[in-house]
Amino acid sequence: MLSALKGCHFWVLATAVLGVGNSDPAAAGNNIRHGGRKLAEIPATAVLGVGNSEHAAAGNINIRHDGRKLAEIPAGFISIDCGSNEDYFENRTGIRYVTDEGFIDTGIAKTASPDLSKTYVRPLKNLRSFPQGKRNCYSLKPDQGKNNKFLIRARFLYGNYDGKNQGPEFDLYLGVNKWTTVKRTDAKNYEIIHLLSTDYIDVCLLNTGQGVPFISALELRRLDNSIYPITAGGALQNDDRWDVGIANTSTVPGTIRYRDDVYDRYWYAEQVGQDLIPVSSVSTIYTNSTDNAYELPAQVLKTASKTKNASVALKVSWTALDTVSKYYVYLHFAEIEKFEPGQQRELTIDLNGERSLLDSFKLEYLKPLTIAQDDPPISGGGTLYVLINAAQGTTIPPILNAYEIYRLVELPNKPTAQDDVTAMLEIKAQYSVTRNWQGDPCVPSNYSWDGLNCNNDSPPRIISLDLSFNDLTGPLPEVLGQIPKLKTLDLRGNKLTGPVPEALLEQFRNGKLDLRVDAHPDLCLYTPCKGKKKKEFFIPVLASSITAVLILLFIIIALAIYRRKRGSDMVTKPSIKSKNQKYSYSEVVKITNNFRTIIGKGGFGNVYLGKLKDGFQVAVKLLSPSSNQGYKEFKAEAQLLMVLHHGNLVTLVGYCDDGKKKALIYEYMANGNLQQHLLVTNPNVLTWNERLCIAVDAAHGLEYLHDGCKPPIIHRDLKPANILLNEQMQAKIADFGLSRSFATENDTHVSTSPAGTFGYVDPEFATFGNFNKKSDIYSFGIILFELITGRPAIKRGPVQNIHIFDWVYPLIERADIQNIVDPRLEGEFNTNSAWKVVEIAMSCALPVAIQRPDVSRVLAELKECLALEMTHGRSQSMTIECRTSSMPHNTFHLELESEIAPVAR
Repeated sequence: MLSALKGCHFWVLATAVLGVGNSDPAAAGNNIRHGGRKLAEIPATAVLGVGNSEHAAAGNINIRHDGRKLAEIPAGFISIDCGSNEDYFENRTGIRYVTDEGFIDTGIAKTASPDLSKTYVRPLKNLRSFPQGKRNCYSLKPDQGKNNKFLIRARFLYGNYDGKNQGPEFDLYLGVNKWTTVKRTDAKNYEIIHLLSTDYIDVCLLNTGQGVPFISALELRRLDNSIYPITAGGALQNDDRWDVGIANTSTVPGTIRYRDDVYDRYWYAEQVGQDLIPVSSVSTIYTNSTDNAYELPAQVLKTASKTKNASVALKVSWTALDTVSKYYVYLHFAEIEKFEPGQQRELTIDLNGERSLLDSFKLEYLKPLTIAQDDPPISGGGTLYVLINAAQGTTIPPILNAYEIYRLVELPNKPTAQDDVTAMLEIKAQYSVTRNWQGDPCVPSNYSWDGLNCNNDSPPRIISLDLSFNDLTGPLPEVLGQIPKLKTLDLRGNKLTGPVPEALLEQFRNGKLDLRVDAHPDLCLYTPCKGKKKKEFFIPVLASSITAVLILLFIIIALAIYRRKRGSDMVTKPSIKSKNQKYSYSEVVKITNNFRTIIGKGGFGNVYLGKLKDGFQVAVKLLSPSSNQGYKEFKAEAQLLMVLHHGNLVTLVGYCDDGKKKALIYEYMANGNLQQHLLVTNPNVLTWNERLCIAVDAAHGLEYLHDGCKPPIIHRDLKPANILLNEQMQAKIADFGLSRSFATENDTHVSTSPAGTFGYVDPEFATFGNFNKKSDIYSFGIILFELITGRPAIKRGPVQNIHIFDWVYPLIERADIQNIVDPRLEGEFNTNSAWKVVEIAMSCALPVAIQRPDVSRVLAELKECLALEMTHGRSQSMTIECRTSSMPHNTFHLELESEIAPVAR
């Protein structure tokens, strides 16, 4: 707002001063209110702030240029008419607008209601809406690339395109950082100035659950890097841009923009009020001078406002968004009055009464001058202002031709490393991936791409990629080997061809990559492909070469057979031999702070909370000397975990084998076990999405035991108490003291002593006395029912105990999903997804083992449930984030006196 200030009084101009996009249909009347206060009486044809109503009716807005239709796109311009079906030249500017094909691959093209859009310019008549997905992004790639400054303008006109007559509210993001919130129904523009740090910039619309996001047009304009200086880590959002000095806005032909403005800034006319004097000139103003790269349009500089005398200050004021917002003001001058020789206008600038911007400065006749505010920015709540004063001792009053107000937008989040992004975009393009792969792969973390896991580096790096079961076809792209921090790559369940890229093989040989692929006839591990096997295989992480693995495996088996032939009834118990990470008992005492905190108890003894020297928290299982059975479980668990390495199994950090003192040291799982979270007394109720993610995590771990280990391993005691949750709520299977491996890979079951927990034990065990992989599947089905219903496996009653299967089966027959699902969810779940999980649980808990599915099938169907959550009902406004596995804090490998040889994958 522009006004005159004398002494302690000031007078408001007779005009409405609204921020960028702050148009109001009430402008068609005469009374405009700003901040609850009537400001002015203005003509009905007045043009209001940047982004205001954009009317193009009969001559009201005749954008000033020479009338020629441009045959070329101005350098550094990208102009997108979102939802349009054809390219065209906009008839008022000559700017070529293109369709959004190639800039985005989601959304639905729509048209604003003709009754509401007929008075608007063509780029606002179409739009693209995004009913699917949480984040949808336009990717802009200017030819000039990174380290160049651009003005980015997003334009919106709801136009009742959906017939609901209620505009949505959603967030607008610049790359990985929030730009602003869109929440209007009339035409509105949002402008921001940004220095690109990469060769592209994503403009994203995020669904916040308050309506379907949409966008009408998107424009990018290159600026000179020397103008609009930007604080590091920030961008500048335009809140006001005014051409001042217009005596009567009803005589103004329209908004000034390109071609008058080489940067296509929108200049709106601010009418001069009673307390200021309009000044104008017909003389030529040289706006393209080399010492003023702001290059304001001559039409803007030919008008100005001044106070009535030198004792009155000219005041620019505005209302702050909040108390923490930071503002920069740009004041544009050109002396358009001619004075007697020796006379010259000299001015000073005061910023919000806090400091002077600089020493006095003089204006030269017809020469543009821009005063750009330096740091620190203006901040504070309420009304903020800038005073333009005549320098002390001068008699010529202050003047102003135009001004702009920008608000600093902080950009704290760092995007994913550029080489990782480039690789992922190539993969997305090659395989036409239709997941939620929009915007940055890792950031913000709650919108990261499906199948990815990233670390917390700055910038973030991708450490795992799951492309399994996506029906991908064709050769493996070489760029997969260009993600340097990648530790896990899952490519199973696809129809890929050709050799695995050498870069991937090199990472795997160096022990840096866990690579999972299928043995497909057209996919091989050698270049050129030599042999083709039909059988599924897995690439071991730890091997330096496949030949070395086979030799090592042969030696281990041969030694084991030899030792068994010598006799297995030796009195001395074999000790666990380690290459590293062995702790003495005294170190264990220090780690546990003298066994201060007990966090669990088992047949082997107590579990204590501990902390390593680097601060990493651990759980320490200490073998009780009085527990003979405990030693057997201890040994079994040690032998397994020394060679098992998977993100959904508890990670063994170290061990103690100090005479009779024996202990296993694990990563600490901060969120306890699943059983604790399912208790009705727990006030923190797991959401439906969290339950799905836990089920998927546990299925991943079980799949590794059954299909990733050679020979396979059965757990025999799966239950919620043995599913632990870390700080990110990632589930990991624990307690392998009762686990057993098959004698050979071809065996179908093992005969063992009784094991397991009542309620979870396979009914066939009572008949045949044998455990097999389908026994674990039965236990997993019971766990799924507990996740669905929130009930324990055995509900104890005064007369009889009720098994969860007996309770849920009648409800399933009645199709009563609302009474099946845990009532504590209060209906916050997708019905289709819930039924799908019920069906999976039923198939797992079938009484006949042979009818139960394999774990790989269970995992695939659980992933489908997650997909349903992303594409149906209310879950469109919900975040689904399943934490994928990360590499252990500190892994190591031991020489075991055992025949078990699981293959890490």
